[in-house]
Amino acid sequence: MSANAHASLPLPPGKCAPPPPGPLPPPPKPPAPRPPPPPKVRAPNPPKSGNLPNLLPLGAHQRGRSSEEEGSDLGEFDAPKTKLKPFFWDKVLANPDHSMVWHEIRAGSFQFNEEMMESLFGYIPGDQGKDDRRKTSSSFYQTSQYIQIIDAKKSQNLAILLKALNVTTEEVFDALEEGNELPPDLTRTLLKMAPTPDEELKLRLFVGDISQLGPAERFLKSMVAVPFAFKRMEALLLKCSLQEEVSSIKESFAILEVACKELRNSRLFLKLLEAVLKTGNRMNDGTFRGGAQAFKLDTLLKLSDVKGTDGKTTLLNFVVQEIVRSEGLKAARRLRESQSTASVQTEDLVEDSAQESVDYHFNLGLQVVSGLSNELENVRKASLIDGEILSAAVMKLSQSLVKNKEFLDTDMGSLEEESKFHDTLTNFIQHADQEVTCLLEEEKRIMSLVKSTGDYFHGNSGKDEGLRLFSVVSDFLIMLDKACSMVRNSKNLPVKTPRKGSLTTSPSQESCPESLPDIRKQLFPAIQERQMHNSSSDNESSSP
Repeated sequence: MSANAHASLPLPPGKCAPPPPGPLPPPPKPPAPRPPPPPKVRAPNPPKSGNLPNLLPLGAHQRGRSSEEEGSDLGEFDAPKTKLKPFFWDKVLANPDHSMVWHEIRAGSFQFNEEMMESLFGYIPGDQGKDDRRKTSSSFYQTSQYIQIIDAKKSQNLAILLKALNVTTEEVFDALEEGNELPPDLTRTLLKMAPTPDEELKLRLFVGDISQLGPAERFLKSMVAVPFAFKRMEALLLKCSLQEEVSSIKESFAILEVACKELRNSRLFLKLLEAVLKTGNRMNDGTFRGGAQAFKLDTLLKLSDVKGTDGKTTLLNFVVQEIVRSEGLKAARRLRESQSTASVQTEDLVEDSAQESVDYHFNLGLQVVSGLSNELENVRKASLIDGEILSAAVMKLSQSLVKNKEFLDTDMGSLEEESKFHDTLTNFIQHADQEVTCLLEEEKRIMSLVKSTGDYFHGNSGKDEGLRLFSVVSDFLIMLDKACSMVRNSKNLPVKTPRKGSLTTSPSQESCPESLPDIRKQLFPAIQERQMHNSSSDNESSSP
């Protein structure tokens, strides 16, 4: 049935005809024409030779890269790169107007290993992939695969050590067979890296191609073939380090012995203790702290804590000034007694004023007191010695000797065949036994001397009181040096120089002008000398 037939059919009742269809959409517009290409820009003509600017061309400062390099850079830029850890720095703009070091660096030939850099500094958030990075890093350096027998870290460290010390397996093997000395550092490290019993068993049972083992495993495979290899290394370690350790211990003993003698026999230190005792009793007069007959040397460290009414002068400054005055008078008297003043003229005797004489005496006394640190030099050295460490070193040598004696008598004695190592170790043990025995006896003598020195100053002192005494005195000497410097600066003493025309020179004096300063130091009037002698005697009897 056609469409016209459908259209002519009558509509059912109640229905309306549908609306007619709308018009068709218009056809699409043709595309707009493309814009014309940009005009070609020609490069400017080069300037004439007479019009060249004074500035250097950019290429002189910035050496540009070739087009091939630029192309390769573009290719690398397009390719995705592994994200690395950030490196924080302050960038600086390379100025093209003047030469900079960075212009030369850009033309350098350095190239980094991209693969290694990514394996080492690849960015992985958090703790994720730590094991993977560690495996990647280690596999990067591993050029070939070996059969792993011992711990991987131990194997790597041992291989690095053998290469760094340039030692061969044959050298170590011969030392274990013949008893030759090895470098102490190598021996200690080998003992630290000794294989465990399980690893040693695996090394012994390995019967494959030895080239399949790494450098460390090959080395240890040769070592375990020697009976009691690592016990032999312990004996070699004692042999190569005994003399050095014995010398160091004996040096410490010598310092302690001399320090005890210095502290006991120092007249100036005894004078200082006397001054502190008398000064302290005067300050504590009328209290239960007064009337002391002795004090612990720790008190010396408290002298700088007590300040005078001026808020500056400490009790230590006061004691130093009093001792300086007393020692200056004594030093001047000794100089007058030791040198003749027969050639000194009367005019010379009356030249120095009373104030100059006081300053001169003060300078002499300050030199004496300042020299106490040098006088007790070994006391300061002894303060650095740790008694426990020293005794432990002696005990360690003794125990090591006993251990090697047992090794020689039992393990080495059980071997049927005699070896050169056995003979060498036997001779060494005999020599070491004498050294260690003498060292033990010397330790008893020195420690007894140190204890008696502590008792000399502190009465019935404890075990380590003598060694602690050296530390106390050493700290006090530092305080004393500072106090002497403060006293010297506070006095501002001028340097005495001969004044022109003040001395009448005789022909003999003109022939020996260098003797004038020494003579001037001793020029005192006769009556003034007697007064000084009397006053110094009074000062010594009444001063603290």
